[in-house]
Formats: sequence, C-alpha cells, structure tokens
Amino acid sequence: MGEPPRSPRGERGTDNRLRESMSGSTILLVEDNPADVLLVREALNWNDVRSKLLVVYDGDEAIHFIEMIEGAPDPCPSLIVLDLNLPRKNGFDVLRRVRSSAKCGAGPVVILSSSEALADRAEAARLGASCYIRKPSNLKDVMSVGEQLKALLEGPVH
Repeated sequence: MGEPPRSPRGERGTDNRLRESMSGSTILLVEDNPADVLLVREALNWNDVRSKLLVVYDGDEAIHFIEMIEGAPDPCPSLIVLDLNLPRKNGFDVLRRVRSSAKCGAGPVVILSSSEALADRAEAARLGASCYIRKPSNLKDVMSVGEQLKALLEGPVH
C-alpha cells in the first residue's frame, strides 16, 4: 500500500501538503516548539504579513523539504526561519544544506534562536545566515520579530 502519510508535525507525509502550499509568497519555519510557532504566526499576523507559513518540526524534515524542492518545479520558500536547537538535525546542518542548494541557496535565512552564545552567532554568519534574531521574551519584542521578517520578505526598495 505504500508509505503511511506523514503527520503535519513534520513527519513523513507532508510532501503533498507542503507542495500544495508553495504557490505565492511562503515562509518556511523550522521550529520544534509549538509555543514558538504560535508566537511567530502571531507576529506575522500582527504585522500583516500575507505569506503562507509552512512549519516543519525537526531538522531532518527541513533537509528533506529542501531536497524535495530541488528535484521539483516548485519554488523555494521566500524566507526560511530556522531554530538552531532542533531534533534529528540541528539548525547549522539545515543551514549548510540550504546554502549548498543550487536552487534555494541564495534565499534569505533567518536564525531565530534562544542562544546568546557569540560562537553560535559567528557560526551562523560563517554559514551564510541573513540575520540572527534572539527569540523574544516579551510581547513588544515578538512584534518586532514580525517587523524584521516582513522587511526581509519585502526586500530592498528599488
């Protein structure tokens, strides 16, 4: 009968759901904490970001998603928001894979992490992260994350 469908939590089976959602502006959020997913979703809504938000919950699924996009006519996400501390593969592994992608490697990747370590910031920059944002601890800072993501999606004004 084939492989069972994957759950929407980023396990096997999300391929069709993700592919169907890739038309228009999209944000791929790679985050294992449902509370942080909710905060990002609310920050985007608060800032009137109309992009579709696709969520995968571990690094392995994020890598699988990028590989699926590479082998298909689907466009890359308009923006990737990536936690560093992920199950199965860490955020640095995902960032390396994204940057090595011929199709998606040049797109913006934001690290959204609770880590304050300078070594993590330096490694993210070395691997080509577009920016590094510390996970917010209050509502004002949550809304600021939405503003920053919106600015990256809109890109430079010509």
